Amino acid sequence: MVSRPDGKPLGFNTQLVHSSTCSSRVGEVKPVVPPIYSSVTYVSEDPADLKSILLGEKEGYVYSRNGNPTVSELRKAIADIEAATDAVVFASGMAAIHASLIALGVSPGTKIVASKDLYGVTVSLLNEVIRPLGVEVIYTDLTDLENAERVITSQKPLVVFCETVSNPLLRIVDIRAIADIAHAVRSFLVVDNTFCTPLMARPLEMGADISLNSTTKYISGHGDVVGGCAAGAWDVCGRMQSVAIYSGGVMGPFEAWLTLRGMRTLGLRFAKQCENAQAISRLLKDHPAVSAVNYPGLESHPQHDLASDMFHGTYGAMLSFSLKDDTVEAAYRFMRALKICLPATSLGDVFTLVLHPATSSHLTMNEDSRRAAGITPGLVRISAGIEDTDDILTDIANALDAI
Repeated sequence: MVSRPDGKPLGFNTQLVHSSTCSSRVGEVKPVVPPIYSSVTYVSEDPADLKSILLGEKEGYVYSRNGNPTVSELRKAIADIEAATDAVVFASGMAAIHASLIALGVSPGTKIVASKDLYGVTVSLLNEVIRPLGVEVIYTDLTDLENAERVITSQKPLVVFCETVSNPLLRIVDIRAIADIAHAVRSFLVVDNTFCTPLMARPLEMGADISLNSTTKYISGHGDVVGGCAAGAWDVCGRMQSVAIYSGGVMGPFEAWLTLRGMRTLGLRFAKQCENAQAISRLLKDHPAVSAVNYPGLESHPQHDLASDMFHGTYGAMLSFSLKDDTVEAAYRFMRALKICLPATSLGDVFTLVLHPATSSHLTMNEDSRRAAGITPGLVRISAGIEDTDDILTDIANALDAI
């Protein structure tokens, strides 16, 4: 990583750009952009080197599932922007979540206390994959600190799991406070920071043990690559890397290269996306077809002050809202009337994406669980893109009027 001549910390955009440049020479030259190493296997000049590399006694590459030079460049870049000692990258964000839990020792007889406000597929992972291993998963409200302390202190879980800002209701967990509560009973805190990215929040600096991101979203940012990452200390990252190697959830070199390419413009993209989200939230809160808006940048958000403190005046590019006509049909009428915003899954793209959580991201939850989590039929989620603000606002207003 480069440094300023006056010794002061680099700005975040500078970190993003220079973390993703090539860190080593390629033959006689040192390229600015890391090359794509597509080779599956690597020649060992001395046969004894193969054993030494596999045992970790010597640096090098033998097989791309174990390690790849392009992937290594991305690992270094993620560690830099997360202010972490190490990072691991995966084939998807879900692979990153799974590896983090296994690496921390989740096994029969252990407990996980998880936020009740989670991405639906994360809930499915915990219920359908982790619970059958003999792990007790306890869901609770981690935004209520008194409740969180009572549950975590009494249960003494191996892992506490949460999202910095929840998907799709934009509820905020006080990471510093939860880290203190978790560590008081020797629990690990794992945080999915996808909605925030390291631009808004660095969970490790707030006390988390592992910070996760779906790099599919804002970090790569162009809707053309699936991936995930986890940042933390050397020892836990080493264990997560082993899980990735042995379970096969590794990222490929082309995906790593695309992610490096995308992260250079994260700061520019995210600034515009946040600006658009703020404007959309103001439009929605005053529209007669809307009953509620979930966006931390609005003073009406119950955790606006916490968001201001944690995120230093940046409130993110995600929001959701509830229609007064609380039906799937009304939500679909709104989405069908859109001309610019795209009805599609995922988030963090340059396009403004609109999603109906009850029939997509949280479809795998049963109806009672969805309603208990606040995922109502008339709830709609928006991931603000980088289009001109007035174009997006006109499109959304027109679609609301068409309900």
